[in-house]
Amino acid sequence: MSSTRRALDYRVDPFDLQLFSAVVEHGTITAAAQAMSLSLAAASTRLKTLEHRVGTKLLQRSKAGAEPTDAGRALARRAHRVLVELDSLHVEMAAFGRGLRGTVRLLCNTAAMSEALPPRLGRFLVAHPDIDLELQELPSDAVLEALRRGVADVGVVADYVDTAGLAAQAWIDDELVALLPATRPRRKSNALHFAQLLDRPFVGLSAESGLSRFLLQQAARSGRVPHHRVRVSNFDAVARIVEAGVGVAVMPLSAANRWCDARVQIARLKDAWAKRRLLICSTAHAETLPGARSLIEALLAA
Repeated sequence: MSSTRRALDYRVDPFDLQLFSAVVEHGTITAAAQAMSLSLAAASTRLKTLEHRVGTKLLQRSKAGAEPTDAGRALARRAHRVLVELDSLHVEMAAFGRGLRGTVRLLCNTAAMSEALPPRLGRFLVAHPDIDLELQELPSDAVLEALRRGVADVGVVADYVDTAGLAAQAWIDDELVALLPATRPRRKSNALHFAQLLDRPFVGLSAESGLSRFLLQQAARSGRVPHHRVRVSNFDAVARIVEAGVGVAVMPLSAANRWCDARVQIARLKDAWAKRRLLICSTAHAETLPGARSLIEALLAA
């Protein structure tokens, strides 16, 4: 490449592209100037500047009007695409400015992640196509810590945690129950304490799940550690293995009820912590985010 070749100046003003497109559309600089609310002198100056920027003659001027040169016709095609993209850019950025587009960071405990949230989030995302969600499961206390550190916008937690300093609204009831292999003959299961299950092998979720961590804490209160025969990824897989007679499990009542006709038994837990309510928590900052407000309102309405 020649070292003497002039470096092109790509700082083309989008307004000049609009003006040039108007000249091509109307056929005269005068009509284009009127359409763009410019004086004829100002329009002529801007067009000459545009030609200087791109480095070639774009219009063939005559008394009859202005016709685009070959370069001008090529620019007109490109200008149309650029202006369409710029319009799209302005629309998208305006949506961000109004808070209508963005990403809401939502943290939740196991019960919310697996049971309560999926159908509600599906409806919310369909109704709000300009809002994306970053969803992560954590134990309830870790959710609150993340909210207080400002790394999340909205959290769903069980009501046994201290929500001081956060806005907390009661959402839905979430009871934990025991799932046991069915006896022969099948009989109604009586309520029992969680500690009574610790003599039996467990089937559970991953050790990192919020529910597994919570149950480990409860077992530690009696100086015990649950013995897990196997850990799987979801409650339906847990129920299938319990049904086979491998061990017992603890899960939300809503998940256990899906298996009420299978070879399992559902037993209520007498422990006070088993009957709880899910709370929707947020920070004061989240109240200024339209996306977060919309999510909270949608969840509460549902």
